[in-house]
Amino acid sequence: MWTPVGRGRWHGRALTVWAAAAAHRGLLEPRPTPTREAAAKSRTLDRLYSSADRKEKIDLSRFSVENIRNFSIIAHVDHGKSTLADRLLELTGTIDKTKNNKQVLDKLQVERERGITVKAQTASLFYNCEGKQYLLNLIDTPGHVDFSYEVSRSLSACQGVLLVVDANEGIQAQTVANFFLAFEAQLSIIPVINKVDLKNADPERVEKQIEKVFDIPSDECIKISAKLGTNVERVLQAVIERIPPPKVHRKNPFKALVFDSTFDQYRGVIANVALFDGVVSKGDKIVSAHTKKTYEVNEVGVLNPNEQPAHKLYAGQVGYLIAGMKDVTEAQIGDTLYLHKQPVEPLPGFKSAKPMVFAGMYPIDQSEYNNLKSAVEKLTINDSSVTVHRDSSLALGAGWRLGFLGLLHMEVFNQRLEQEYNASVILTTPTVPYKAVLSSAKLIKEYREKEITIINPAQFPDKSKVTEYLEPVVLGTIITPDEYTGKVMMLCQARRAVQKNMMYIDQNRVMLKYLFPLNEIVVDFYDSLKSLSSGYASFDYEDAGYQTAELVKMDILLNGNPVEELVTIVHKDKAHSVGKAICERLKDSLPRQLFEIAIQAAVGSKIIARETVKAYRKNVLAKCYGGDITRKMKLLKRQAEGKKKLRKIGNIEVPKDAFIKVLKTQCDK
Repeated sequence: MWTPVGRGRWHGRALTVWAAAAAHRGLLEPRPTPTREAAAKSRTLDRLYSSADRKEKIDLSRFSVENIRNFSIIAHVDHGKSTLADRLLELTGTIDKTKNNKQVLDKLQVERERGITVKAQTASLFYNCEGKQYLLNLIDTPGHVDFSYEVSRSLSACQGVLLVVDANEGIQAQTVANFFLAFEAQLSIIPVINKVDLKNADPERVEKQIEKVFDIPSDECIKISAKLGTNVERVLQAVIERIPPPKVHRKNPFKALVFDSTFDQYRGVIANVALFDGVVSKGDKIVSAHTKKTYEVNEVGVLNPNEQPAHKLYAGQVGYLIAGMKDVTEAQIGDTLYLHKQPVEPLPGFKSAKPMVFAGMYPIDQSEYNNLKSAVEKLTINDSSVTVHRDSSLALGAGWRLGFLGLLHMEVFNQRLEQEYNASVILTTPTVPYKAVLSSAKLIKEYREKEITIINPAQFPDKSKVTEYLEPVVLGTIITPDEYTGKVMMLCQARRAVQKNMMYIDQNRVMLKYLFPLNEIVVDFYDSLKSLSSGYASFDYEDAGYQTAELVKMDILLNGNPVEELVTIVHKDKAHSVGKAICERLKDSLPRQLFEIAIQAAVGSKIIARETVKAYRKNVLAKCYGGDITRKMKLLKRQAEGKKKLRKIGNIEVPKDAFIKVLKTQCDK
């Protein structure tokens, strides 16, 4: 296209003739052709703004409360929850049946790479059975012990569960934990024995295990193969027959529970809600019971499994709601939403997640601090079980001390930061939260409480200030083949565990219950258990409060000067071995100087481990060819005095990479 440089209007054929001549003389300048990137961006924005308008809104009023079923799929890791969810989506026509349907509901890159579910995902299925149209709200939950908080939240939006058990592996530790979560919530439980197509599958043995451990009659079990789709239709029929419809009232004022949320950079917070009463639609003004802020609803709908806008959401249904919540603190999980000027009694919500593991997180470069802060805030909206405290270190700069539910949770959080926000961080060795009971009234007044929690080892109070130290303990459940029982018991005793119970769940499988100090299992216990049981043992734990322990604060000294970043809290019996390991790692990481460096681990004034970094040595005898020995002795003595003086005044600066090597999680343990 060409546009005239000067003024004036041109019409018809005269314009064409003028344009041809003017272009030749240079009186026209070319109008810039839009680049491919600009055109693509324009198309994306068009799609973004008009997708909600173009999607046909579904009418959910045709589903009466009697025709709604809300259920979760719970199981141990890798027992086939996500595969069963894929088959249910295919059976109900929610997604097309293709060979590529694997982990359809696992949307995060980390979930697909690791083959685990990290975040509970919701999908609404429309199913015809005996001439009736049913609305089935399915929630696929994680199986690992670290994500049991996701499971407990998901169960609040359900009336029943599918308890999936592997026909080959049988009942595992997390199966037991998930069963009791559902049992305590008084939900209907449908046992499903999966993977019956495997060569070594023994569904009859698993039926007996379910009957013995959970007291569920074996004739209630449904035997399926989620991979091949065998018998999956029976699961849907059992959901309709055995799970009751939600007990709700559509004529009451609107009341909804926020059980999950995700963050969208264009639309703000997308809240997953379960409606207990009333109706909500676009344009309604709603209030958060937690923050008391008022919002206008922009969009409501169901996940099918992608967002499907609806005219209204009705009581008993599970869906999503977008109301322009932009701030990270506004979307409280467990919050109750109600209509403006129609207040209701808030729902009980959830127990807040208890962090079991704390680790320092610092940007590799301090100039990245603000970007990392924004990434951490956005990620904590999608994962509310992470706690964040500001922290700073002389060696690593400003950062945070984050609380996680376990070690895998910490690894997944770090991986999501890298993949979703391109942020690289330094993660320090994980520690657990200790408590100290203060001894004097003056200290209690200063701290404003008698029992203080210590999440940063550097703030550990001196023994003279406290009457006793407390360490967190967990009740661990181990299920193992009986041939490994002896080895497993020895491992548990080495970790200061106390046996509580032992029970055979069938002829060759044992369930052991132990009380563990959390510090002993947090880093490498699971790996040790798997390696000595050839991968057959499974482990799960739950919080069991605190117990008195003989804890000591261990300082690391370099030539007598303490290094604050390397302070550790250890049990008195383990102090020597832990101190020796840190000294050895530091010896390998510190650069040599012209003087000797003594690396010591100290508890109070007592040195319990030592390593020495040898000095560089200059050969002062190089110029002596023969001659009197006293000349050589004089030179060596002068050199020794110089090194002694250097050691007194020499300042050892620990390089950042040495700190990272010592502090970072020891993956090779």
